[in-house]
Amino acid sequence: MTEFNEIPVIELGSRTDADLAADLRRAYGQTGFGYISQHGIPQALTDAVFDAARQFHALPLAQKMAISVNKAHRGYIPINTSTDVNSTLADVTKPNQSASFMMMREDEITDPDIYLSGPNQWPDLPGFRETLMAYNEALSRLGRRLMRVALLAAGVEDMDFLDSFDMATTWLRLLHYPPQPTASPEDLYGSAPHKDFGCLTLLSQGDIGGLQVQTPAGNWVDAPYIPGTLVVNVGDMLHRLSNGRLLSTPHRVINRSGKERYSIPFFFDPHVNTEIAPLPGTGNAKFATIRFADFLRNELEAAYDVHQQSPREENST
Repeated sequence: MTEFNEIPVIELGSRTDADLAADLRRAYGQTGFGYISQHGIPQALTDAVFDAARQFHALPLAQKMAISVNKAHRGYIPINTSTDVNSTLADVTKPNQSASFMMMREDEITDPDIYLSGPNQWPDLPGFRETLMAYNEALSRLGRRLMRVALLAAGVEDMDFLDSFDMATTWLRLLHYPPQPTASPEDLYGSAPHKDFGCLTLLSQGDIGGLQVQTPAGNWVDAPYIPGTLVVNVGDMLHRLSNGRLLSTPHRVINRSGKERYSIPFFFDPHVNTEIAPLPGTGNAKFATIRFADFLRNELEAAYDVHQQSPREENST
């Protein structure tokens, strides 16, 4: 990883995957972050999702708490209820200063053999579900294309691994960051320093700043809003799949703008039962094989009360 002072911009448009792979190899082999332009997501759809986010977060607290996040990790996550205690990047003792609505893949039933499976919880807002489902579908198509290009960038030739995204694990999060006081403690974050734990994150961040990316020297570089782009970054699972060739980079959010900040990250990951190991073509394996569901369970149980095991659950495992 090399030192950097800005985030690269990658134009998709009608370019071939092979052509794009060279740009992704540079961006995600050196920085781990990039802006993606000409990505094909209609601006009207993105605007509709931001409108839905504002409408949801404006609801009375009791109405939001009626669909509070469950063990399938779907629903409302209030402010001050998640803490990145697993972070090795900072001594995180204070909860994140954000609230969110979480939608995942829409499952008709809860399958005990599939961690986090289940139906979503929806607020009583006209058009809300339809808007989010349309955005989720559009980002899933884009995510699959970007995964293919990312694997090419890492040196993978056999694309069989993409089959694990036929029933992808998707997360669409409507985040709301209230403004933090300018005199707030340095260790109080909208989102504490962390790395994403999946494969790809596709972020629409709105026009309020606050996102910062950490360089190898420990400096923090702003990732400002660029109209018409998505901020795309690599998570820990893609880092392992690429055998370290593609970087999962620390980042954080601090909202000292004095304004309400909304952002909409979409996380595109393989089926939870997928075995994660360096793929052929990426060199001699530097990482052991892990099961994605086991990694997820460890992360969620550490950060969210709702996922922590009860004494009865602990005794039964």
